[in-house]
Amino acid sequence: MERRLKSRALLGCALSLALSFSLPVRAADDSGRGSSEPAVPTRAYVSNERSSSVTVVDLASNRVIAEWPVGQRPRGIAMTRDGKYLLICVSLDNAVEVRDPHSGALIRTLPSGADPEQFFPSHDGRLLFVANEDNAAATAIDLAAGKVAWQVAVGEEPEGIAQSPDGKWLLVTSEEDNVVAWVDTASHEVVEEMETDARVWVGAEMAGTVHIADVASRSIVKTLTFAPPGVPAYKVMPCGIRFTPDGKTALVALGRADAVAIVDVASATVRGYVAVGERPWHLAIEPDGRRALVANGASDTLSLVDIAAMKVIATIPAGKGPWGVALGN
Repeated sequence: MERRLKSRALLGCALSLALSFSLPVRAADDSGRGSSEPAVPTRAYVSNERSSSVTVVDLASNRVIAEWPVGQRPRGIAMTRDGKYLLICVSLDNAVEVRDPHSGALIRTLPSGADPEQFFPSHDGRLLFVANEDNAAATAIDLAAGKVAWQVAVGEEPEGIAQSPDGKWLLVTSEEDNVVAWVDTASHEVVEEMETDARVWVGAEMAGTVHIADVASRSIVKTLTFAPPGVPAYKVMPCGIRFTPDGKTALVALGRADAVAIVDVASATVRGYVAVGERPWHLAIEPDGRRALVANGASDTLSLVDIAAMKVIATIPAGKGPWGVALGN
């Protein structure tokens, strides 16, 4: 390794990773939406890790229209870059399912390495990058060929994963080793491990913070802390991070704080908090940047958030243990 950057932070269950640059969010977030995906999604797909299902929500009516049985313990969920297929990490099956987003029919199963939790469709749509929690690796799957293209060893219990907008770096967070691995996508080698307490936003769940790192220097430039009203500090556990399409606002799910933080990206300051359901894990923001859907893992619901008003405008039932949200048609 070239170097290791020290930190006082002790990180926990998931280092949630998202990217924030002075670019449209389609090049900066890790939601799996690409430029060729239909501009206005009509459905939300929610992975339910305890009921091994996917809940389908109609975005026009905010109603559940289907619940599909899928593989065991689904967590990471995203659309392919062209919007044609729904991808689901089925962690206990050690695989990624490719499903028809209209019918839920299983099209094929991709090899993924052990215990896939989160993934990131490459910006060019060719590869799917997967964090393998049980074997300390990141796997690149060739989507066209349906096979592993390459794999690289990273820190123990990798979870968050994302590609930089220029495609040069794959960033992988490690829960046990408390590091972010910077993988060169050309050489498939880890060139640095950054210990954490581009621009890259990294949520340190057990530390209750989000680190912002500069990609050019691969160093932390700011650390955000959160204090939702009436919530003890130990309950603040940042997980999923998403950015509005204009790149100006970030939403951070705060886990056991039962809230989402609304953050101004330019100043890196918290504008306010929205109380949602119990233990929000991950979320998705609609393309117009007005609403977000938050998966509440402990209350088995989705919170529909009006971002400008900073309030919940609807609560939608989900399966057991909703974890991730993807938008599509």
